[in-house]
Amino acid sequence: MTYAQWDVRTDRLARVLAELGVRPGDRVAFLLAGGEPMASLHLAAQKLGAASVPLSIRFGAEELAYCLRDAAPALLVTDASTTDTAEAALSDERPLARAHAGEPAEAPPGVRPIERVAADEPGGALNTRVSEGDISVMLYTSGTTGKPKGVPRTHSAEHQAAVAHLLQSRQGPFATTLGVMPMFHTMGLRSLLASVISAGTWVPQVRFSPEETLELITREDVSALYLVPTIYWGLLRTGRLAEATSVRKLAYAGASMTPTLAEQLTGALAPEVFINHFGSTEIYTFTIGPDVAAKPGCAGRAGVFTRVRLVDPEPGASPSDVVGEGEQGQIAISMDSPEAFGGYWNRPDADAKSIRDGWYFPGDLATADEDGDLWVAGRVDDMINSGGENIYPCEIEETLDRCPAVADVVVAGLPDDRWGQAATAFFVPAPGMTPQHAATVLAHFVREQSGLPSLKRPKRLIAVERIPKSAVGKTLRRELTTGNYAPLAEAPSEAMTPSRR
Repeated sequence: MTYAQWDVRTDRLARVLAELGVRPGDRVAFLLAGGEPMASLHLAAQKLGAASVPLSIRFGAEELAYCLRDAAPALLVTDASTTDTAEAALSDERPLARAHAGEPAEAPPGVRPIERVAADEPGGALNTRVSEGDISVMLYTSGTTGKPKGVPRTHSAEHQAAVAHLLQSRQGPFATTLGVMPMFHTMGLRSLLASVISAGTWVPQVRFSPEETLELITREDVSALYLVPTIYWGLLRTGRLAEATSVRKLAYAGASMTPTLAEQLTGALAPEVFINHFGSTEIYTFTIGPDVAAKPGCAGRAGVFTRVRLVDPEPGASPSDVVGEGEQGQIAISMDSPEAFGGYWNRPDADAKSIRDGWYFPGDLATADEDGDLWVAGRVDDMINSGGENIYPCEIEETLDRCPAVADVVVAGLPDDRWGQAATAFFVPAPGMTPQHAATVLAHFVREQSGLPSLKRPKRLIAVERIPKSAVGKTLRRELTTGNYAPLAEAPSEAMTPSRR
């Protein structure tokens, strides 16, 4: 579609939403797989002056029911892939208007098919006035700990975040970018909105599939990618990523990237720009690592609209408790950023925990190097107290990732009679290796080659089929610490004791 065609389509969809009972200021929930339907309906909600609430298609019925009660939308839009989950989540206590995006034949009985209604709508924009301070979108955090939290964001904050994305990723006008990141996540929305305001081409893909994604990149001459590390890994494993010669600019966010992955991407694509974007749903940008090839894993410095400082890592620390040079501290970001939210939806408890004296505390730990660049060292909540000493998993994970027996790894603290908590490495064996052989190889690596001091050496190595992650690749450590895993093999603590020479 041209922009003129898309404008007509989104006008009609906005009229459909209005006909279905959505009014300016209302919230409309979208439980859609993604792609063009989700993008167009999100923009239609903006034209109507309603707040778009894209919900994760990975939510179970219980989580979805919680979000629907919390957001209290005027309408829920589903598609064929999400109808069953929606049916399980909805209760008779509060009837909710429903609509269906997709083929009319797929719509459940009594649920209005949006495409059929849109075909009968006249063109032309609605006579709706929208203020920059109105709520544009409410995203629900992935809920790595506790219940998901609603993060309402204004039109102004969304626009400023898109501008920041263009500036920081050095993405000029008319770029072609891949729209595979889900739009219930800030990265997916940013790719869409940045394309719109820079007159770019946005290439939608409903779900990531390595071969299909590579086909889209090469066929559509995609020039800029903004993805999570897990998707980059998937593309590399096709063995064909070097064919994507149109790609000149790379950016990643959502989870940390290992130096190994950064090196392989640089080798395959030789990008002109390679950016690490560190931020959150609440404040889109914290810091930008402008040259991943030169400094793999570095989070860099404050973004164009942002102020960042490192303060005492103790819970409840004041933003004025700035740590000394070279000391580890927790990150605090000024709420004066035009990219910032104004507070959580219906969660004063979460506001009290995360917002203090005009600064937002996301719970991340970092140190600053001699250049003033930040290196994220994990999260305050991830800290392992083993034998009275505090251990942060990030450094251990980066070390273990270099072992050829490891395809993926995460370190978490498990209860231990002797240590209180035992640093435990959960790892996925490399392809072609049996779990027990991989555990043996990794144990040898830990004791003979890792260089880890005894304090940071994992007490246990547990092979698992997969590492639990959210829809955007964030590791869900709580799944492991609560025992929700099936061990394939294990190396005990004595296997990590260095041999005497």
